[in-house]
Amino acid sequence: MRIVFMGTPDFAVPSLEKLCEADLTDVVGVITQPDRKRGRGQNLQAPPVKEVALDYDIEVYQPQKVTSEEGLDKLEEWAPDLIVVVAYGQILGKEVLDLPDLGCVNVHASLLPKYRGAAPLHRALIEGEDVTGVTTMQMDEGMDTGDIILQEEVEIIPQDTVGSLHDKLATTGANLLLETLEQIEAGTAPRIPQNSDQATYAAKVSKEDGEVDWEQSARDIWNLVRGMNPWPGAYTYKDEELLKLWDSEIYDETASSDFTPGTVVKTDDEQGIIVQTGEGQLLITQLQPANKSRMSATDYLLGYELEAGVKLGEK
Repeated sequence: MRIVFMGTPDFAVPSLEKLCEADLTDVVGVITQPDRKRGRGQNLQAPPVKEVALDYDIEVYQPQKVTSEEGLDKLEEWAPDLIVVVAYGQILGKEVLDLPDLGCVNVHASLLPKYRGAAPLHRALIEGEDVTGVTTMQMDEGMDTGDIILQEEVEIIPQDTVGSLHDKLATTGANLLLETLEQIEAGTAPRIPQNSDQATYAAKVSKEDGEVDWEQSARDIWNLVRGMNPWPGAYTYKDEELLKLWDSEIYDETASSDFTPGTVVKTDDEQGIIVQTGEGQLLITQLQPANKSRMSATDYLLGYELEAGVKLGEK
């Protein structure tokens, strides 16, 4: 089966590697986003998918727009039986979707129709889901609206962050993709229409989404911290200075006090910083002051003054 693979970030790497190693598939070309300037030095960096493709001696094409005349010409030159799309980052359009005989298959990091859109990992954690998963889908012109082929559930455990969940779903997605292609080859792959009445949308997250609203419950803030780690990071303010929150626990889900939400109730040299929320109390266990490295809350308390009664979130 001649495959053109479209993908860009780390999430797509296990899927590409799986296809390159499989006897079933012949990856004849890889399309990925152009190299971008990144980091403090603004050095030009290749997407992770490009680096893997070059390791396998696969031709790489990086168009600004895949639906351009040049992009369509390249696809016709490669003549794929099927296009696989994993976190590519561009809308394909009907010309691309209709080009291969077997169409285009997408690996999406949610149990569709829940969490269609750009940030299913972040939103599943922020919303406090206990289960998520991966869907392989026959693509159509809508936003993650195509027929479901296969799905696999993945449990979300309390220790999960976007980082850990990303790694689990990337591996699960790669395995599910190969199973999907085996069934397509055998002519046994199901096509299950999505129920749009059950659809939810996972909007892209921004840095502004990470600001903690201490009026929310301890559970909601705990989910936000997990759902913003490692990017873009949950944050609050102490004495008008930014304070990123990287790890936390629900200290007491029902505790109340005379303190208003956002107020430090207690500092504990062994546990961390206990903060009153709109419902219950949150224990901050890892944080990052402005222009400093991440540190445990106990280390923070050794070097910074923070006492009960201090109000967080005021700028």
